[in-house]
Amino acid sequence: MNEAELRSLVALLDDDDPEVFSHIEEKLLSYGTGVIPFLEEEWGELKDLIHQQRLENIIHQLQFNKLFSEFVEWEKSEEQDLLHGVYLVCKYRFPEYQKQQLINIIEKLRLDVWLEMNYELSPYEKVRIINYIFYQVHGFKGNLDNYHDPANSFINQVLESKKGNPILLATIYLLIAQKLNIPIYGVNLPQHFVLAYLEEFGKSNVAMRFNDIEEMANKNGEVIFYINAFNGGAIFTKSNLEQFLQQIHIEARQDFLKPCSNLDIVKRILRNLASSYEKLSKPAKQKEIMKILYSLGEPPLTDFHELGTDPE
Repeated sequence: MNEAELRSLVALLDDDDPEVFSHIEEKLLSYGTGVIPFLEEEWGELKDLIHQQRLENIIHQLQFNKLFSEFVEWEKSEEQDLLHGVYLVCKYRFPEYQKQQLINIIEKLRLDVWLEMNYELSPYEKVRIINYIFYQVHGFKGNLDNYHDPANSFINQVLESKKGNPILLATIYLLIAQKLNIPIYGVNLPQHFVLAYLEEFGKSNVAMRFNDIEEMANKNGEVIFYINAFNGGAIFTKSNLEQFLQQIHIEARQDFLKPCSNLDIVKRILRNLASSYEKLSKPAKQKEIMKILYSLGEPPLTDFHELGTDPE
């Protein structure tokens, strides 16, 4: 990589000729993410705002291209690790955020629950302990004041503010429970996202594979109850869930009531984020998120209620 050549290319970014600018942009993008630190230094030296904005857009495009590839790689992985999936969503807005920071915070929450947990307790008692630590000790709650804020879709911001939308609060709750080997799963309900506690067979110290749908069906029994992470961890039944679907005029299909995969959860988070950007009239960001969704197998739809976005 020739720094003198890069510096010359950056200097030419203020050219008024669209053809010249397009050529320079393409050349800089061809270098890949390795040039980002250099470009960021150059950005700080620029005086012209338009020149800065053009370079900033190129840096963002380089970061987005890399993130897009990471999402494709994650989708192809066998495990589709949930923590890594939500970390990738976070990197869209915070490309410098380190995964280890996220791991450390989740581990602290897990440890706080573990210190109070007794595996001989009933499922209801276990959930009461998680609820106590999650909502009362740490103060997590639904973000009713700014429900459609994009911040609700980034796990690092939700962990910091202790406020989030249904899918992010449920995801954090889920990560804590599953790291404790408690059989709690996500349920991809239309217009809401909830959790399900499944009947468990076998010893609790045997690690479960939480993203294996077939294993969920074969090794775990029926749903014992559901949990509303957005509403303080409230417990409710299948009948309550069916009544909710009836109220919003949606047929209570069985796949709405069953556990979903990590891919389903990450796609749901991305759909909510795309919807947030739509409401804020940020079509460029919305388009980028939809591009990631398409790479994960999402059909090219723009009706976010049809896609299962959480309600207002």
